[in-house]
Amino acid sequence: MDVHVTSSTVRGTTRAPPSKSYTHRALLAAGYSDGATVRSPLVSADTKATARAVTAFGGGVEPESATDIDDADALVVDGFGGRPAVPGDVIDCANSGTTMRLVTAAAALADGTTVLTGDGSLRSRPQGPLLEALGDLGVRAESTRGNGQAPLVVSGPLAGGEVAIPGDVSSQYVTALLMAGAVTEAGVEIDLTTPLKSAPYVDITLELLDDFGVEATPVDDGGSALDGAAGAAGFVVDGGQSYAPADGSYTVPGDFSSISYLVAAGAVAAEPGEAVRIEGAVPSAQGDSAIVEIAERMGADTEWDREAGVIAVRRADLSGVEVDVGDTPDLLPTIAALGAVAEGDTRITNCEHVRYKETDRVAAMAEELEKLGAETTEEQDTLTVHGSESDLRGASVDGRADHRIVMSLAVAALVAEGTTTIRGGEHVDVSFPNFFDAMADLGMAVERDGESE
Repeated sequence: MDVHVTSSTVRGTTRAPPSKSYTHRALLAAGYSDGATVRSPLVSADTKATARAVTAFGGGVEPESATDIDDADALVVDGFGGRPAVPGDVIDCANSGTTMRLVTAAAALADGTTVLTGDGSLRSRPQGPLLEALGDLGVRAESTRGNGQAPLVVSGPLAGGEVAIPGDVSSQYVTALLMAGAVTEAGVEIDLTTPLKSAPYVDITLELLDDFGVEATPVDDGGSALDGAAGAAGFVVDGGQSYAPADGSYTVPGDFSSISYLVAAGAVAAEPGEAVRIEGAVPSAQGDSAIVEIAERMGADTEWDREAGVIAVRRADLSGVEVDVGDTPDLLPTIAALGAVAEGDTRITNCEHVRYKETDRVAAMAEELEKLGAETTEEQDTLTVHGSESDLRGASVDGRADHRIVMSLAVAALVAEGTTTIRGGEHVDVSFPNFFDAMADLGMAVERDGESE
């Protein structure tokens, strides 16, 4: 689907979608339980993939009151009690890397063989370190093509044990092992062979596990417990635990990855004298809440009422800054879009791992912003956007079948002279299905498939 965005200003109030990261984990945690209700979930293409996996393992996911899952305010999960059944068919994870990694470890618990696959993009993403870790724990875990990529074949059951795994490829490997390890007989002890990147995503996991009554602990190189994942040398989760949230339900917080596009839109295109107000911005373990501080460093006029969960953003002159995205890889596209509008250079560092997402997001943002008139310098681990040398003008750009690329380009299109056509606009369905509806309500001049919104 082509989306056409014309230079425009925005104002008013919108609500952040629920967190995709928390929804994935909550659905699987509820699956590990004897049953639980997940309230305020993000129902998107990616989280539906996780829901399908829970069902494939012998559980079930149904809307609490709505007739259609897409309209559900709550999902009732019939859990499989920590013991997934062998699926009757291949599990299709579609385009969801989180689903594949978390579900691969869950599949290792089944007393039999599970086959997992996904779309072309997902079949190109690295799974090797997780497969090797499961193999070291006594599970058959293989790539059918022998290249560490899906399709995957996993045969359990997993009993637990000690394993070493790199921390700089994907924090989701750690999350997968912690979630599965809690219901093994022996538990799992994880030693990191390289420093952990994206540590806040593991903090999300630790927070959610605690809410489901499961204890997992980050430790230093001496084995002493730490308060958070940052700087951890490893993790320990005891076996024989049970997943059971208080009162049988769990409520998903708002998603700061999605909030980042709304903050950026307000910072670059809020109507003079007006603000973009974002509801649902309740503080949590999400590292992507750093977008508020990053925008402020660039000069954005922001106010965050943490108690009320409301962020107000007004347009301001922005200046380039240096940002390390080692712990916040999903923010790179948003920061790059802001950098294209700011004066001076915006230098995004520690970003090599961002190349292994739905697409190579470093290259994608460099190439697509240049089509709009931005000047960029791309290195393996750094992306620099030269705002002072950029003159944004409407053009045809490719969203690369990646929701975050599409939404970031839409932010840049707000201030690009004329009209920008973004190919693949339907991919926002992965994490923010009503993104263009929300932006149109705020004042974005947008058309989809020739229909004015």
